[in-house]
Formats: sequence, structure tokens, C-alpha cells
Amino acid sequence: MTTTLPIRSIPHASPTPPDKRQALMQNPGFGKVFSDHMVTVKWNAENGWHDAELRARAPFAIDPAASVLHYAQEIFEGMKAYRTAQGIALFRPEENARRMAQSAERMAMPAVPEELFLDAVRTLVRKDADWVPHDDGSLYLRPFMFASESFLGVRPASEYIFCVIASPVGAYFKGGYKAVSVWVSSDYTRAAPGGTGAAKCGGNYAASLIAQAEATRNGCDQVVFLDAAEHRWVEELGGMNVCFVMDDGSLVTPPLGGTILPGITRGSILTLAREAGLRVEERPYSFEQWRKDAESGKLREAFACGTAAVIAGIGTVRFADGSFAIGNSGDGEVTARLRAQLLGIQRGTAADTHGWVRPVA
Repeated sequence: MTTTLPIRSIPHASPTPPDKRQALMQNPGFGKVFSDHMVTVKWNAENGWHDAELRARAPFAIDPAASVLHYAQEIFEGMKAYRTAQGIALFRPEENARRMAQSAERMAMPAVPEELFLDAVRTLVRKDADWVPHDDGSLYLRPFMFASESFLGVRPASEYIFCVIASPVGAYFKGGYKAVSVWVSSDYTRAAPGGTGAAKCGGNYAASLIAQAEATRNGCDQVVFLDAAEHRWVEELGGMNVCFVMDDGSLVTPPLGGTILPGITRGSILTLAREAGLRVEERPYSFEQWRKDAESGKLREAFACGTAAVIAGIGTVRFADGSFAIGNSGDGEVTARLRAQLLGIQRGTAADTHGWVRPVA
């Protein structure tokens, strides 16, 4: 298998004029505005990875029988490029490449070689560098891969397309940063042992949408899923991992084990928490214990974490039979400190002692 490919650059016939680009970036929201270009690479069983191109962002022409439309062979990643005083940088992109390879294995898809993944991301960021915001925003990058072979048999496809697109973004939650409210789902689960919970595939998110809609109807920002077997143990939110800060100096988070996505932000936070003197415990934590610890004051803070939102404190928890608040229903000291430290590393204003930041341009 070829691990590196030259990426052919095809000129864009009509890139966005600077004044229009600036207007679009004034208030981009999240995932609504897109940069001019994309990188695409094809794979088939005969030739492996081939035809790597940097070209104008445009719709795909796929057959109505394309496998992705019928059997959902699709995976993706989420990562960001930041504008720092030293230039544009990525945060731990190798981890995204490795996680995508793990997702590909679970979904019976070919793994994108790590260097090809990184070359594609870097090439797009360099080409669309003007789309990286100068303020507190960032350029959200979406590498993804889908089965493009046309057939209606139930088997892994023999043709795929890998693509990277980019979107300048502001705050993930509407109205900017805030402590969020969450809804604990009693009717739906996100993943089960042996399923695809640890893979970043579209099907996991599609299955979460009805529960997220329920959360919205109940005035909450996000949904919390419990385990599928006992419907007792906290697993993760619809799009983020979750952590709990206790009064004894410990930080508790549900353990990885096949049903929870191994978040790169999650792993980074656990490292920073340990260095800050917190005792990190990756262990099961029940919803009932969550409620009792919040009411007794043993639980001081809770927060959600992921690439899109980075870290968001959880202020209120609602469920079918009631609700409870966490701490002062706002940001906690540990949550704020970890968020500031992580953002500082990503944006080049804090020391990167782990070598997590990768300059691009």
C-alpha cells in the first residue's frame, strides 16, 4: 500500500473574493460556511490509494447505488487549525489520523495511511490559510471517507473516496461559551458492547438525533446517554465525552471500552489534570450516584469535552422525573483552569510541554 502520494493541485476557476470571504467570516456560526478547496483521494482494491487532488470544493457525483447510501460505510474526523503568533498550527493531528484508521478497521474500510492523512490536511490548510480566523475562532477540519462503489450486495465496498473539507467556525453553542444544560435519556442508548461506539462513524450520530431532539424539547443543550445493558452507567454526551470533579481532588470519567469514543480532547485533559495534581479515575459512574453526589456537594463540577466545544461546564441536569444543579450551575474553578490551559496550548499562548502543536504555515 502506498503511504505517500503527490497531491495534484487543480486551479480554482473562481475562488471567493477577499471582501466576500471577510463578510462570511464575520459570524460564521458552526459548520455553515466553507472554504474554497477540498482534498480528495480515491481507493480501490486494484490500485490502492491514488488520484490525490487539491481542487475546488464541489458536490460529488455518485451513483444512486453507491454503497454509502445503502449500508452506511462512512467515517469521519473533527479537528481544528488555529492562528497563533507563530503561524497556523494543528493540535495533535497524528491522533486524528490514528483514530480514523481504527474507525476504518471497525467499519471494514481501508485505513488512510497516517502520512497521507496528514499531507491532505496540511495541504488544505496551507491553501485555504486565509480562511483561518484571526480572532477566537478556528478553522474546523473535516476529514471523512465513504464507500463509493455501486452495488446492492451486503459486503464491504471495493471503492472509497477520502476527502478533507474546511469550515471557519466560532463558538459551538449558540450564543457563545456558557455552562450547558443536559438531558439524561431514559429511552435511547448510543452504543452497545460489540457495536460501533468507539468508531467515529455517521451512524452513531444518526442514532443520537432523536434523543438530542428530546433534549432540545426539554430545554437542554445536549443529551447524556447511559449504557445499553443496565441503563444505569453514564457513558457520554451526544457529541462529547464527560468528566466529573469531586471534592476530594479527583476527576472521574467513564472508562473506554468499546462503547465510548476515545476523544483526543478527553485524553489531553486527563494528562493536564494529572499534571495539575488531580487524581484521575477512569471508572464506571452511575446516573444515580451523579445525582446523589451533586445534591450532597461531593460533586463540585462536571464538564463536557470535545474538539468542537473544547470544554463546556455542565450546570443543570434534567431527566424524566426532575432535575438537579451542579455546584453554582455555572463554570467551576477546575473546569475554567483546564479550559484556559488547553486553549492556551492550542493557540500558542501557553507552553506546549508535550509537543502537541504542529506548525502548518
